[in-house]
Amino acid sequence: MIKKRILFGFLGVFTLYLLYLLYIFVLSPKTNLQSVYLIPKDAVFVIESEKPVESWKKVSESDAWHHLQKNGYFAELTENIQKVDTIFNNKRKLFELFDGRSLFISIHMISKKDYGIFYVLDLKRIAKLKLLKTYLNTLLNENYTLSKRNYHHHEIIEIYDRKSKETMHLAFIKNQLVASYTHTLVEASIDQYQEPALGRDLNFIEVNQKVGYEDLFRLYLQYGYLDDYYKRFSNEPTDWMNRVSENFKFSGFSFDLDKNSTITANGFTNISFTNENYLEALQKSGTAKRTIPKIAPKRTALYVSYGFDSFSEFYKNFEQVQEASSSEEYESYKAGIQKVEKFLKIDVKENFIDWIADEIALLQIQSDISKGKNDLALVLKTSDSTVAKTNLDFVLKQIKKKTPVKFKAIPYKAYEINFLSIKGFFKILLGNRFKEFDKPYFTQIEDYVIFSNNPNTLKTIITNYTEKQTLQSSNDFLAFDKKFEAKSSLFVYSNIPVLYDNMYALADRSTKIQLRKNKDFIICFPQIGFQLTPEDNLFESTLVVNYQDVEKVKLNTQFEEIRKIKRQSLKTDEITDAIFNLSPIYPTDLNAKSFIKKYANAAIRFEVDLKDGLKNGRYQEYYSNGEKKITGRFRKDKQVGMWRYYNRDGELLHKKRF
Repeated sequence: MIKKRILFGFLGVFTLYLLYLLYIFVLSPKTNLQSVYLIPKDAVFVIESEKPVESWKKVSESDAWHHLQKNGYFAELTENIQKVDTIFNNKRKLFELFDGRSLFISIHMISKKDYGIFYVLDLKRIAKLKLLKTYLNTLLNENYTLSKRNYHHHEIIEIYDRKSKETMHLAFIKNQLVASYTHTLVEASIDQYQEPALGRDLNFIEVNQKVGYEDLFRLYLQYGYLDDYYKRFSNEPTDWMNRVSENFKFSGFSFDLDKNSTITANGFTNISFTNENYLEALQKSGTAKRTIPKIAPKRTALYVSYGFDSFSEFYKNFEQVQEASSSEEYESYKAGIQKVEKFLKIDVKENFIDWIADEIALLQIQSDISKGKNDLALVLKTSDSTVAKTNLDFVLKQIKKKTPVKFKAIPYKAYEINFLSIKGFFKILLGNRFKEFDKPYFTQIEDYVIFSNNPNTLKTIITNYTEKQTLQSSNDFLAFDKKFEAKSSLFVYSNIPVLYDNMYALADRSTKIQLRKNKDFIICFPQIGFQLTPEDNLFESTLVVNYQDVEKVKLNTQFEEIRKIKRQSLKTDEITDAIFNLSPIYPTDLNAKSFIKKYANAAIRFEVDLKDGLKNGRYQEYYSNGEKKITGRFRKDKQVGMWRYYNRDGELLHKKRF
């Protein structure tokens, strides 16, 4: 009898518990709160996943992740994520109950040089189970202590780690669990949940609604706070970072990670039309297929392509946007154009704009000629190469008539290099982003006109084109380029190992130390690409980051060592020819009468006479102690007559007639 009472009593309690669960999960009113409403408004990055455990497992098992964990900075960046993983690691089955529930991770600047990470997990109806809060104790071992405090009518649970002496702060807000190692972020979440900021921002909503949900995770970027994050690494904000923060609003990407650790992200970006005339004009001007890789060197560090249905249409839109946004700025632009036209007696529309086709591009290249310099080129695709040449020849003729500039076209490998002496022309024509091209040199290859302030940049492009060492000849680039749509409004491609070399050559001593220290963790992503194409009033966005084993990357990029090996393998009977096989020179002033190169101690290394940028006349080379080393003569860049080679004591060792 007693046993029956106990059994019936147990069944009664169990039935009541089932009814309680039925009410909690089925019958109780749905008052769920969206996770994004609890994210503090100053989030720089927001990561969202519907399957956090599965997604984390895929990321943490990738080759790229294992490689990056060896890096001190990256390990610091992911330290908080690792701590969360450690807490739940021994209770993985419980944590896996949360899979299929939305998890948000956001990054916020909490001081000028430090950031905090904030987590929001949607518990849905199980948040109503009071047992869940109590069960937190079972997750902890003797290394942790649990305490509680109240903040604005909400209970904050604090889990203190005795070893690290850090505290994780958690709170349950309706159906959401929020957590952070930074208490101010949890408090900010509690403060704003009645009046959410980020989750009700119309620009964020616009991007959020467009981003898909089928991939690994989503990433949102709030550009208004990006410059604050950038200041963590540099006290001097750059012009481009300021422009990005002012002109873009939000980007949202849906990420996937393949078996080769290549990250592919597809999404959308909205822009601030009140600040960015260029992007607004691009958004209205269609797209174009990228063809400039035909002439861009294989070792291009950065390729930025602007595409449109036609340049004339884009330029018309650009003028209209300028006029609508700032009458003062537009009047200044028109005055600049009219001043150039009046002085040179040219028509900018006819002599420039009308022959530009559907793509223009900026190239930053690695040059064997100008070491330690940022070699930039502006490439304009022509609709008709003959028409372009005719108009440019006319402009050069007018420059010679109206200015004292005397410059002859310099031949280089069957191509001509000319000088466009119109100060600030491209800044007037295309805006500040092209202000670097002030009085540039230019050449024409096929259907492309290429401008650069440094004639040696043009020589590098010509040499690579004639030797078929272009992006179009690179299998790596072609395979990577196929991951994007063939047509775009804006396309950015970076060869990271080459970009690293360029950055290193320009860096100061302390920066070089940091670059060397982190080289393997920079160049392991050898190719990065970003694309924008118009979609309604947004830009459809694609980001692809390619991972490769760092040793393979090094084998693909160390050409300098190969050259050294070749030089060391010369046979004895080749020594005489090698001595007089002089390296080419590349004067930046093609009107100069001579060219001098010096040793580090300021002693003259060699000097040679010039004519129209070519070696023409006497050549003399010296040892670092000032003694004569090689003498001879050039005629039209070719060695002629008798050449002599001396040792440091002035004794003649070799001679050769050319």
